[in-house]
Amino acid sequence: MKRSKIFFGIVVATLLLHACSENDEPERDPVSGTGNSVETNPPNANYSPAFAGQTRIGSVQTTTPISVTTLSTSLSSPWGITSLPDGRLLITEKGGTMRIATTTGEISNAITGIPAVNSAGQGGLLGVRADPNFSSNRMLYWVFSEAVDGGNVTVVAKGRLADNEASIEAPEVIYRALPAHSSTSHYGGRIVFDPTGNLLISTGERSNIATRPLAQDASTGLGKIIRINTNGQPAAGNPSFTQTDALPELYSMGHRNPQGIAFHPVTGDLWQSEHGPRGGDEINLVQPGQNYGWPTITYGIEYSGQPINGGLTQQDGLEQPEYYWDPVVSPSGITFYTGNRVPEWQNNLFIGALSGQHIVRLVIENNRITGEERLLTGENQRFRDITQGMDGALYAITDAGRLYRIDQE
Repeated sequence: MKRSKIFFGIVVATLLLHACSENDEPERDPVSGTGNSVETNPPNANYSPAFAGQTRIGSVQTTTPISVTTLSTSLSSPWGITSLPDGRLLITEKGGTMRIATTTGEISNAITGIPAVNSAGQGGLLGVRADPNFSSNRMLYWVFSEAVDGGNVTVVAKGRLADNEASIEAPEVIYRALPAHSSTSHYGGRIVFDPTGNLLISTGERSNIATRPLAQDASTGLGKIIRINTNGQPAAGNPSFTQTDALPELYSMGHRNPQGIAFHPVTGDLWQSEHGPRGGDEINLVQPGQNYGWPTITYGIEYSGQPINGGLTQQDGLEQPEYYWDPVVSPSGITFYTGNRVPEWQNNLFIGALSGQHIVRLVIENNRITGEERLLTGENQRFRDITQGMDGALYAITDAGRLYRIDQE
């Protein structure tokens, strides 16, 4: 087990406005951050944000001494992590296995009985959650990519964790995000329970030029946030969409590849992270029934360097991200910090960054991002997911198979 200590610098006492970036970003509100932006590289696109602080917000720094512990390096491409009621951690591995980890780093044998996944490309066994009544019913819910006639789909399944924790009993697929497509990219794949006991699932638009427009098609399950009950049926109280043949399970639409969803611990609002193309990674405050714009509007460009839809970044009826990155950090799993061991982290949003190879900390005030920090930058890891444990510490997993514990020193 590797242990390292990171001591973050003292926060600058006087609030400073940092200089505008090369995209002529408007001057910032003086409450935004305490230092220059953490992003110093030039943007890919010369787009102007819709409002001050929508990108390259001022930086903040953690003052509490923090301990970062590598609990394990033996996981195989872990993708999702969540807490069990007894404080242990349930982790999915991309290839199709689940494992249970203790908070001291002991890793269980692979849990069997999980339906076969298609782990090609960006697919595999993805997000996971335990039932709110897990202590009595032992039910688990997870997302995976499945090969079916016509291609691959994002799938939601459920099953009971056996008493001996060696297998999943009576696994059952409860939802498929259709249509299927041959692409092995952009599955989305996160899953959370809402306060009413229903499930919210993020789905991607499957990446290809041919499937992109389906994020704007309410008759499909691609590029959406889906809200269903634990039997896979549309949840009561879902919003209505005006498009013809709109699916009753839709909660929001117009997403590209959303790999993080979490509820704010105070407001109850749903927040979401989303991969953009070349630039244009987003953090969205998701409101039911709203359209988040992809691919009609975006702050990113094609990987070739060409603009998308003529470089349109705003349009009436389409929601703006609360925050975006250009260049990208590739935001994946997210969680809010509700502990008290690191006081300045209270209610902050933490995001695993893949290409950025760090953990993002965002300060949110009145539903606006007011500060950004980059943590664990020296670990050189692609951070896939992060959660808060029952003990109040943060636990993060990386594509290279590491499990980290992040807490007050």
